Amino acid sequence: MTASPDQAPDQTLATDATPAFDQNASGPQSSLDTNNAPDAFETAPRGGVSWRHVSRFTTATVVIGALIAWQVVSDLHVFPPIALPSPIAVWHAFFRLLTKGYGGHSLLEDIWISSLRIAIGFVGAVAAGVPIGLLMARNDTVFRVIDPFLQFGRPVPPLAYIPLLVVWFGIGELPKILLILVGTIPVIIIGTISGVKATPILRISVAQTLGASEGQIFRHVILPSALPEIFTAMRVGIGVAWTCLVAAELIAADQGLGWLVQYAGQALQVAIVIVGIIVIGILGYAMELVIRVIERRVVPWRGHG
Repeated sequence: MTASPDQAPDQTLATDATPAFDQNASGPQSSLDTNNAPDAFETAPRGGVSWRHVSRFTTATVVIGALIAWQVVSDLHVFPPIALPSPIAVWHAFFRLLTKGYGGHSLLEDIWISSLRIAIGFVGAVAAGVPIGLLMARNDTVFRVIDPFLQFGRPVPPLAYIPLLVVWFGIGELPKILLILVGTIPVIIIGTISGVKATPILRISVAQTLGASEGQIFRHVILPSALPEIFTAMRVGIGVAWTCLVAAELIAADQGLGWLVQYAGQALQVAIVIVGIIVIGILGYAMELVIRVIERRVVPWRGHG
């Protein structure tokens, strides 16, 4: 049967529309759908339960189960009460620290001073480590000058630096902040170098073909490509920073969470030691979450191809 003239334009329009739809599916619209994919995955169909709620329920169940197991072990006296106090005893110790403090300082004062030390040292490590890493990745001479010192100092544990820092700078705040900076900056530098080296050559070639200058290539191609690795290094570095801080406060401090843990441990106040450990873990996790939030805003394309 021969198509009528009135039907021919409709068939032609339908034929032309199909490639246009495919192009849009692989172009900006596809990118938009990909960016919305996590929300679509986390949101269950109407009447169901979202994956996010399931994940939170699982986390809460694990935490509650761990606390119950801890209480049971404590009630059975598997370990002496002085070695493993019950969760209830730790909870009471927490409130005593909040209301009365320990060793002449309240818990909030210890949290504040430790957080301040971490913030100054970590921000200093990022502010110095990222530019150094960018220079090392882009300039072979700079890399050859700095890399031997970086690789030499990286395996040295933070505790080894404490005697030198105390002799050079005393027992004030400066040696503690410097210890955090010295311990954290290698992680930031290495992460930055890795991010720059991982920049796809095709992106740089396309930018050069379009007439971009070296500065434009760096700002619009290399730096955005390196940002995911830089934020990963920051998330690792915040844990290293807390390790360095606690190490410094164990030896050369009279205030702070690390000092609290050691001072209470010497008096066999294990409940207070556990409170200090839990507070350090919560603060470290909270700071890591802050870095994640900043990463989502600065690098919104990460994880979306």
